[in-house]
Amino acid sequence: MPVSVSSAASAPAICPPLPVLGRDVTVPLVTGGEAVYAALDYAASAPALQRVWDDVAAYAPYYGSVHRGAGYLSQLSTDLFEKARATVAGFLDCRADDQVVFTRSTTDSLNLLAGALPAGCRVFVFETEHHAALLPWPEDAVTWLDAPRSPGEAVAALERALADRDPYGPALVCVTGASNVTGELWPVRELAAAAHAHGARIVLDAAQLAPHRPVSVRDLDVDWVAFSGHKLYAPFGAGVLAGRADWLGAAEPYLAGGGASRRVARRADGGVEVEWHDGAARHEAGSPNVIGAHAVASACQALTEAGFESLVAREEYLLRKVREGLAGLPQVRVLSLFGEDAPRVGVLSFVVDGWNGSHFAAALSAEYGIGVRDGLFCAHPLLRTLLDGAAGTSGTSQECGTPGTAGAVRVSFGAGTPEEHVDRFLRATRELLGNGSRWSYRTEGGRCVPVPGPAA
Repeated sequence: MPVSVSSAASAPAICPPLPVLGRDVTVPLVTGGEAVYAALDYAASAPALQRVWDDVAAYAPYYGSVHRGAGYLSQLSTDLFEKARATVAGFLDCRADDQVVFTRSTTDSLNLLAGALPAGCRVFVFETEHHAALLPWPEDAVTWLDAPRSPGEAVAALERALADRDPYGPALVCVTGASNVTGELWPVRELAAAAHAHGARIVLDAAQLAPHRPVSVRDLDVDWVAFSGHKLYAPFGAGVLAGRADWLGAAEPYLAGGGASRRVARRADGGVEVEWHDGAARHEAGSPNVIGAHAVASACQALTEAGFESLVAREEYLLRKVREGLAGLPQVRVLSLFGEDAPRVGVLSFVVDGWNGSHFAAALSAEYGIGVRDGLFCAHPLLRTLLDGAAGTSGTSQECGTPGTAGAVRVSFGAGTPEEHVDRFLRATRELLGNGSRWSYRTEGGRCVPVPGPAA
């Protein structure tokens, strides 16, 4: 059933977009002139909040080594790093005995946890996950679950799989909070309850959830949560793994080196004897990314102060505009697992009849200054499942695109997105479908790019 078009007739009283870097950047158009860049690829990397940039710039002159020196700048940097850890713990509503480990990204966090699995641990993961959640686990330990078509089906499938596991031993469930393809919200609390009822633990991939919704470790009752700073408006190379300490404390350090080691001595036989640190330091070897950690903490504070209630209201208004605008275009099919009315964050993927996804995205960029994503979004099993269900609708343009690599187009936005960017995207989509592209394109290096020179 198409989404009603009445709700976007007038904008509600919503908060303005949060200031982000790049909001005034202009880009050249192949048709001549330039346009203010419309960043609609937040699901890949969100622009840095101005607040984050300012906080990092204010600290930068005082930058020093963390946990490494007695000098004032080193002590200040160490204090800043540990305060960032406390801020993130508060942002996630962690339990008192949870640990916050700073990593490079969600991918890094889940690989760290994969290295800490106890012997014989089974891992249960839906095929709908991002590759970051599909690939880190030992292959012989993984049970893949088919793509569910409703939240209830997801819970029931997990309960069956956990009940039937043999042997019955330690188990871990890995699940997304919001799909990076469809934006749909997953029933995390119910999946956590099912996991715990069957003696399993659960890790939440919150890469797409944390920038859009509050995440409470206590309320959701998850054992761990992982997310990336670069999706949380803090693109400075830091991520987080937060949660229970026992598996992490019993595991070998993720990286061997300075910072993770408490004491190192040579043995008489020529070997090396190492005593590793306990706590987060055990898995944070090397000089910590204090800039990245400070940026993540700054973003957490900025989102908390802005208030998720108003941020969510604004995002849902923009999402309605996008969905209603696309619903009026018969050539467009929005991809979904749980149905058109399923709650979702500001992430939406679609296919366009007669268009290769790469060609459509290239035309949006080159002719309108709009940045979206196309392809399979590092979620190949899920996209193939969804695109199989879109037979006859997926892009078939022969002008551009790599043969045999049909993909989708993804538009994503968040707290810094101006309404004008959404309006321009919808206007550009209508024009491309009605009139075609105004320029010629070719495949180069596997991507669709404008042909140099005047349009053919």
